[in-house]
Amino acid sequence: MKKSFLVLSLLLVSFGFSKATFAHCEVPCGIFHDELRVELIKEHIQTIEKAMNQITELQSAETINYNQLVRWINTKEHHANLIHEVAEQYFLTQRVKIAEPSDEEKYQKYVTQLTTLHELIVYAIKAKQTTDLENVEKMKASLTAFEDSYFGEHRHTLDGEHK
Repeated sequence: MKKSFLVLSLLLVSFGFSKATFAHCEVPCGIFHDELRVELIKEHIQTIEKAMNQITELQSAETINYNQLVRWINTKEHHANLIHEVAEQYFLTQRVKIAEPSDEEKYQKYVTQLTTLHELIVYAIKAKQTTDLENVEKMKASLTAFEDSYFGEHRHTLDGEHK
């Protein structure tokens, strides 16, 4: 009886404290905040950039603070994973619409969106592997290209103002 209770308790604790993913649902609820997701990606990129600078600074110190160094490395990797999650799970899975090659204009837009999101994901993963700020610049450029293709002339800021 005690073993069963212990096993059940461990299972409940394991599932209760497991890392939850807070991605938007995949049911057709109609509640989407695309601009917010893009702003979140921008914030993640900015955090990665700061983390890279902090890592470089900490590594060059006379006495290395390994605790802080590890924390910044973990932060950088976490935010790269969040970019990957939003780009893949939100935009690629739910928001980018498949287009038939016969409709050249829609198909080109589709290919551009796929390409720029793929670039964003790849550069986010590369940012996990290095402190090369060039990856940050490439993420910014990929995100801007995606925004231009995705929103086009209908881009709005989070406060509803037309850009």
